[in-house]
Amino acid sequence: MYKIVKTKPVNIYTLTETRNHHGEVFDKAQVEPVLITKQKRPSHVILSAEVFQQLLTKLEELEDRQLGQTAEAVLNESPLVGVDDFVQALKTLADA
Repeated sequence: MYKIVKTKPVNIYTLTETRNHHGEVFDKAQVEPVLITKQKRPSHVILSAEVFQQLLTKLEELEDRQLGQTAEAVLNESPLVGVDDFVQALKTLADA
């Protein structure tokens, strides 16, 4: 079960209210997310396609940042030599 973390007030509707007032629910979802409950527990969230795309974009940015930080940490701990050292070693071998 997911924990709903509220950062600001959210419109909350029961599943029955959503069925009976779907036009109102979708109108509100254009402005801010709408939480749908089933048997008093969070069930679904309705949000606009624009907000959904913004969330996906932010998630991709965070994943890219995490991947970059992981790669940097691995490279810093790697026994591999840097580019300059590698090029110098190649030059030394070529001159031999």
